[in-house]
Amino acid sequence: MELTSKQRAQLRGLANGIDTIVHIGKDGIGENQTKQADDALEARELIKCKVLENSLLTSREAAEQLARAVRAEVVQVIGTKFVLYRQSHNKEKKDKIVLVKR
Repeated sequence: MELTSKQRAQLRGLANGIDTIVHIGKDGIGENQTKQADDALEARELIKCKVLENSLLTSREAAEQLARAVRAEVVQVIGTKFVLYRQSHNKEKKDKIVLVKR
């Protein structure tokens, strides 16, 4: 699912108020980070990640690699942080993010 610019803007606004929960260090993106990001996306739909200074990956590389691994969309990359979005498959989730129409 490709996000439109309006949907990205909406998600960027929502991402301002959330904390960073996934940190990528010198070992790159491993099984632990992938599992953590996958679980967090299923629970929250929108997560913020940070690439630490000792990482060999740039923020853009890490964002694209992690997004592929967890089947998510890269919303934004700024400095050392990036935001990922994936619609939750849990039908019972009450506070789903409703994106603006295309």
